Order: sequence, then C-alpha cells, then structure tokens
Amino acid sequence: MRIVAAIGGNALLQRGEHPDAAVQQRHVHDAARSLAALVTAGHQVVVTHGNGPQIGLLAQESEADPALTAPYPLDVLGAQTQGMIGTLLARELTTLLPGRAVTALVTHTEVDPHDPAFHRPTKFIGGQLTDRQARLMETERGWTTARDGARMRRVVPSPRPTAIVELAAVRTLLDADDVVVAAGGGGIPVTRDPGTGRVRGVEAVVDKDLTAALLAQLLDADALLILTDVTHVFAGWGSAHPEPLLTTTPERLRALDLPEGSMGPKADAAATFAERTGGLAAIGPLDDALGTLLGTTGTTVRVAARSGGTDRDGHRGLAAPPQ
Repeated sequence: MRIVAAIGGNALLQRGEHPDAAVQQRHVHDAARSLAALVTAGHQVVVTHGNGPQIGLLAQESEADPALTAPYPLDVLGAQTQGMIGTLLARELTTLLPGRAVTALVTHTEVDPHDPAFHRPTKFIGGQLTDRQARLMETERGWTTARDGARMRRVVPSPRPTAIVELAAVRTLLDADDVVVAAGGGGIPVTRDPGTGRVRGVEAVVDKDLTAALLAQLLDADALLILTDVTHVFAGWGSAHPEPLLTTTPERLRALDLPEGSMGPKADAAATFAERTGGLAAIGPLDDALGTLLGTTGTTVRVAARSGGTDRDGHRGLAAPPQ
C-alpha cells in the first residue's frame, strides 16, 4: 500500500516540555520507530509533520532578536522547521531502515490569496501563555490569541491548501522506493501569480493534516494516517463520559463539531480523503502507526457501505469514490 502518514508537531514537543533539541530528538526517535514499522511491513510511506510549537518558538526568537530590523516571515520560518524536523526524522529512519533511502524534501504548498482564513486566524502556534501574557503580546506585537485548554496561545491564518508545488518530485522519489519526508508544517505557504507564474511566500501556516489529505489524494495513496497524541477520536469530548470511536463515516465524523484549533482539522482531513478517494483514513496514536492502519487502535474512517458498491480494490460493499 501507498501511505501518507501525518504526525503532529505537538507530538514531537508536548505541552509543558522545554523546547530543547534533546527533547524533540527523543520524541522523533519514538515516532520514527512507529513509522519504520509501516515500511518494514512492506508499505510505501510518505511522512508529513506538524510544526506548531517549533514555528512558534522560532517566531518568538526572531521577534526578540535585536540584530533584526524586522522579524522573519512565517513562510521562511516554516522552511526552517521543515529542515529541522525533516533532518531529525531522516536520520532516525535511515538508522532504523538500513539499505533504504530516506529523503527529506523542502516542499511548498499553494494557497488562494483570497482565502477567508487570512481574515480569521485559527491555527495555534507557539507555547502556552497566561491571560496577562496574551494581552501583552496582542498590544506590543499585534498578535491574535485564543484559548487552548486552560491557557492562551497565538493563532495565525491557516488557508486551505490547493496544490503541492513539488508533487512530481515526491512521486519520483516514491517510484524509486524512497521513504519521503515532505510537506512539513503543511508545506511552505505560497501564492502563484497567474500571469507571471511568480511564487511568493505568505504570512500563514497551512494545516498539516489538510495538506496531508491533499497530498495523499494527488499521490493516489491507499491510506491516510493521522498520528497524534490521543488514541482515538472521542464522541462527547470534554463531557463526563467521552466515547472512543473505533470506526466511523465521514458524515458522522463531521457531525461531531470538533474543536477547530486541534482535532477539527484532523477530522476534516480524514473525512475529505475518504470521501474523495474511497480509501482508508485513520486517526490514531503516534506510537502505533501499524496498529492504526490495521484498525487495532485508533479511529478508522471509511465511506458508508452500500449495496452494489465497490471499494478502490474492487471489494464489494464499500461506496465507490465520488466523481
């Protein structure tokens, strides 16, 4: 099978942890072992990753650097996180998969310059803030902040991805049987001038799960795995008795109305991939990618069965991919 596996930036740097390199290296090592199990089982794998904590840290450092006349823009900082996390993943996967080529690819993602997300920031980046710190950052630096659990965090625009600039390169590497790390942090956000073809960076962070779903669709992947720091999607999250979902449909998943800044985009991405391709989408724990694929853990998302339908492998009972 051809699989796109998306791992969260928060899974590599968890809440309350110091953003030290050694901390992230330890989490990357654990993530790579889980991902390597997919390759060892005989699957082609493309890995994407989040970058919310990492790009937030770099943005904070850039804004505080007295040597700069202006902080670096988010698209450039996103490229830096691709290099940092990409090299850590590539090193660990190369060690775990001797004889297998692993390539980390700097990847740009096209977005619509008129996307309404530019006027409604929702993507969390950076660490947690107290209410006082959030007000101070809003006043002094012009940040937009929103509540994430008990604390506040910075939010930035997160336009939907429309194209992957390096798609052909990813496909070529896969055809050569490389393990590919691509579209980190959702890809470096850019717009393309329709007249000149010029590509420009934009001040935003694309959601990595939505980019992963688009990448999986464009690569004709059989499965999209969204690997995070929870074991399942839960119905009634935040209630006294949340219920883990083992299997669900895109329609049921969308009806849960999950938080927009966290599980919401993951559910949207999984539902979109399943709807558009008829393939398997699953949301599960980062430490068990193979189990999430096999359905022994996590939440499996498939289109609803219907009489006479066929899935992408020709098996009876699953709805055909939408046209």
